[in-house]
Amino acid sequence: MESIIEVIPLDDYKVKVKFAKNFSAEVDIKPFIRGGISDALKDKSFFRSVKVDDFNGISWDNGFDFCPNFLREYIESNRKKSNAEDNDINKVADN
Repeated sequence: MESIIEVIPLDDYKVKVKFAKNFSAEVDIKPFIRGGISDALKDKSFFRSVKVDDFNGISWDNGFDFCPNFLREYIESNRKKSNAEDNDINKVADN
């Protein structure tokens, strides 16, 4: 089970999360702001109120939250996609 020990709100609806296992990364939350309960995050001052919750994930006072396991998997998945895209660009550049 993953545990987030620190969250720092950044500009443009991003957060920096630090995990207990000596791992940290920036996460873009913007793709998850899609109506309903997540609409409150459009207010930048409300977005900046993000905190580590009792379940070692991140949350806001309206109940919108992210599980630490989901965030770690999401980060890893995006890194793999980014690396694959970089490799594709490098292959094109080499030709």
